[in-house]
Amino acid sequence: MIGSLRGRLLDRHGDELLVEVGGIGYRVTVGDAAQRAVGPLGTEVLLYVHHYVREDAETLYGFGSPVELRCFEAMLGANRVGPSLALSILGVHDPATLQRLLAAGDIDALCLVPGVGAKTAQRLLIELQARLGVPEFIDPVPAMGVAAGGTHGDLRAALGQLGYRDDEVNRVVSGLPGDGDVSELLREALRQLAGAR
Repeated sequence: MIGSLRGRLLDRHGDELLVEVGGIGYRVTVGDAAQRAVGPLGTEVLLYVHHYVREDAETLYGFGSPVELRCFEAMLGANRVGPSLALSILGVHDPATLQRLLAAGDIDALCLVPGVGAKTAQRLLIELQARLGVPEFIDPVPAMGVAAGGTHGDLRAALGQLGYRDDEVNRVVSGLPGDGDVSELLREALRQLAGAR
C-alpha cells in the first residue's frame, strides 16, 4: 500500500494531481486544502496518501498533512461515508474545526458541506462524534475563547480556517457583539455567510 508520495507535480486537472516519482506518474485525488497547498507545475510536492481499493478500481487520495489523512480515514469508517463525502467535509472544515463542531453538536455547520442536509447532518453528527472525538485531530492552535484576540479575534481565526476571505469575515464579524458565547456567534456568522454566497 502507498502511504506517501514525494515527487514533481506534472499536471493538475480538476481534483486530480499527477505526481511523478522516480519516472512513474501517480494520479492522486485531492481536496481543496491540498489543492491550495501545492505549488505550481514542476515543483516538488509531498502528499500523505490513502490507497483506496475496490473490486473495480484503485484510487489514491492525497493530503497535505498526516492529521488530515487520519481524519479522512476515520471518516471512511463511519456508516455511509465514502471518499467523496469525506473530502467534501474536509473541504469545508479542517480537522480541528470539525472536531470542535462535533463536540458542540453543531448541525448547522455540517449543513455547510455541499450536499449535506439537516437529516444527513444529524446522522453524520452521531457517526462522527465517536470517531473524531480524540485529541489527535486537533491542530496546535489556541482553543476558541482563549485566544488573546478576544471574541472577534476567535471568530476571525475560525472563519479564516474555514476558507472565508478577509473581507467576508470583517463584514460579518463587525456586525456581531464583541462578547458572548463564541460557538453561538460562530453559528450566526456562518448563517450570514451562507446566505450571502
